[in-house]
Amino acid sequence: MDKRFENLTKLPSEPAAKMLAEQNAKLGTQLSAPASAPIGVVLEELDAKDAPIDILRLMSVVLPARERVWWACLAARDIVGAGAANATPSLAAAEAWVFQPTDENREAAIASLDYAPVQDDTVNCALSVMYADGTLGPGEMAQYPGPAGGSSVAAFAMNIEALGKKMDQFDSYTQLLVDRALDIAKGGNGVFDASETKQEG
Repeated sequence: MDKRFENLTKLPSEPAAKMLAEQNAKLGTQLSAPASAPIGVVLEELDAKDAPIDILRLMSVVLPARERVWWACLAARDIVGAGAANATPSLAAAEAWVFQPTDENREAAIASLDYAPVQDDTVNCALSVMYADGTLGPGEMAQYPGPAGGSSVAAFAMNIEALGKKMDQFDSYTQLLVDRALDIAKGGNGVFDASETKQEG
């Protein structure tokens, strides 16, 4: 197996197809791998078939909640820039939840959605936090299920929004988004720029 898709220690051992089905997610690429295939095998096939968008979709499903939100936050930072001064309320709240995933920080992320401008793409980070455990929020809202795969859809959308801002760098930037997700899946923080992406064989 390609070393890029090995040692994804943060990912569950469940088959990729099962996780996709549980989150009501579909890939556009026809796979030859069996339904029982582990995540790494499916990722390698998608890579061989040059399907980076499907890799992003799958990674949005299989990353654990905190790692998924952090991945989305990195994409949001590509749009707004680094530093506290550039963070939108939704992005700042989502980042705070990643570092301290408390009910209070989750509530703050949800609250940020109420006053975010319509054109604020970073609300996807807060939405990914909102649906992080599959419910509509903490406290009383925990008894209400969120939309299937709501957190992963939001994280995927955040990455696609960022990609839309960099269409002139489509190939290199898409690879950066993939490499970030893989680094996070291996226990890294995903923080590196396009010049630092690795093509390992």
